[in-house]
Amino acid sequence: MLRYIFWRVLAILPLALIISFIAFILLELAPSDPAEVALRINEIVPTPEAIEGMRHELGLDKPFFTRYFLWLIAGLQLDFGTSFLTRTPVIQEMLRALPPTLWLASTALFFTIILTLPLALWCVAKPQSFTDKCIRFIVFVLTAIPNYWLGLLLIWGVAVYLDWLPVSGMLSPESVILPALALSLGYIGTYLRLLRGAMLNQWHQPYVFYAKARGLPDNLILRRHILRNSLYSSLTALGMSIPKLIAGTVVIENIFAWPGIGRLCISAIFCRDYPMIQAYILLMSLLFLFFNFLMDVIQMMADPRLRR
Repeated sequence: MLRYIFWRVLAILPLALIISFIAFILLELAPSDPAEVALRINEIVPTPEAIEGMRHELGLDKPFFTRYFLWLIAGLQLDFGTSFLTRTPVIQEMLRALPPTLWLASTALFFTIILTLPLALWCVAKPQSFTDKCIRFIVFVLTAIPNYWLGLLLIWGVAVYLDWLPVSGMLSPESVILPALALSLGYIGTYLRLLRGAMLNQWHQPYVFYAKARGLPDNLILRRHILRNSLYSSLTALGMSIPKLIAGTVVIENIFAWPGIGRLCISAIFCRDYPMIQAYILLMSLLFLFFNFLMDVIQMMADPRLRR
């Protein structure tokens, strides 16, 4: 097991370096001079002398690879530079905005799990029935609708028309329900189809026939055996969905005025705050790598067949 983890870490390190290089080179591909952008954001007249001084302050007068290695070493120490917009450390701004995003993403993940499992069990208990077809049709439609459109529909229907829940901001615990639903509904459809297909395949495995021969009822076999063996195939997809939920809050946070890291990223894009954009791209990419690695290890620990 430790040997497997060691080799997986060695395989991830080159990919992490490539991601960091891509995130850094975006500054070179920017359509405008970052030094001039930093001056204009702070309402300073970009004279040639001021631009030259800002380039020296940002280290843009150094060779490309020197700047990259200095940025990489600083990034390993969680130092991603200073925001052009707020003139504060980037990591400080991201740590301030991260807790609301984690709260939103964890709530969306909770909704996804508690709605997917009973719906999948219901569909598999009576496959190809009218109820099964209706549930699959509804979740197919919800999956096809973009989450920003779902967010607008929820705002109009639940918050404005019915006046049940707050429409924006993080003013109360109930404020997270609508954005979390808008974020999770698409994933519910994806996981329902994945889990339903895996559970239907398990019905034809030998252990199911042995359980029926022992006189166990179908509902008990479904809940205790088939569901458990079907969850393994969903672990990898679930691991990739966690960083997707965190990174996918960009649009939802702006629709619902949620003060998270996604809204911070949109603000950085509009203001051309390049250090903030670089840090966001790097951290979100590393999250995908980390959770993919974590789910591989969990699968290895949970399934003895993979260990062999």
